[in-house]
Amino acid sequence: MTDMSWAQSIVLGTVQGLTEFLPISSSAHLRIVSELWAGEDAGASFTAVTQLGTELAVLVFFAKDIARILAAWFAGLRNPDRRGIDYRVGWYVILATIPIVVLGFLFTDQIRTVGRNLWLIAIMLILFSFVFVAAERYATQRRDLEQLTRTDAIVMGLAQCLALIPGVSRSGATASAGLFLGLNREAAFRFSFLIAIPAVLGSGLYSLKDAFEPSNDGLQAGAGQIVVATVIAFVVGYAAIAWLLKFVSNHSMNWFAAYRVILGSVILILLATGVVSAY
Repeated sequence: MTDMSWAQSIVLGTVQGLTEFLPISSSAHLRIVSELWAGEDAGASFTAVTQLGTELAVLVFFAKDIARILAAWFAGLRNPDRRGIDYRVGWYVILATIPIVVLGFLFTDQIRTVGRNLWLIAIMLILFSFVFVAAERYATQRRDLEQLTRTDAIVMGLAQCLALIPGVSRSGATASAGLFLGLNREAAFRFSFLIAIPAVLGSGLYSLKDAFEPSNDGLQAGAGQIVVATVIAFVVGYAAIAWLLKFVSNHSMNWFAAYRVILGSVILILLATGVVSAY
């Protein structure tokens, strides 16, 4: 067990904010940065708790949309005549969240142990880059968020489960699924952010008890460091959302795919040469 320094908590909080919403995997980047810097893992609990900062950024950024959807959902429960698209989106978010809640609970131990293996992370970074490229290649982008269906919600919800594997990327997996289904990029990413809210908030709150308790291995962050990292993740994450939505309206995910292949390849080389260890 090694105590996390303040500099490390600041940098890791920044990394979390920068990478949570980009389709490059925040959990992979936190794992890689902590390993290269300190030679140890920051830990799945630290990752989950700092994600609360980035999810708060989503809540603030999409506050009007969330308020409108919630109001429409409750109104639709009372009055069938008021069941419009926002009412349906409310149900779609719930429907898309169920798979990851179930699988996340069942595979908690594997996520915190085997899932932190850098060999696995590097391979997933590379493999899922080709999924992004395929999604862009075959995307028709003929539908927007108002044309979202129950099938879209189910498929994107199942795709979100892949984010339990570090290196995949939550936004990358769900947005790619949306593109394959015919949604345009902005609609795919917007719904991706919405369905991440309950899943990530639940994961972060569930991990709070573990994050503040000393463990026998990895970097150990104090309460103050976790709070600071989470606040930084919120600020940086808010800016990242604004930038990403603007970027994907005019650019493909192939840019991120190229970055992932380069990063994954570098990590594989470092592992093969013994510069870094898998755990």
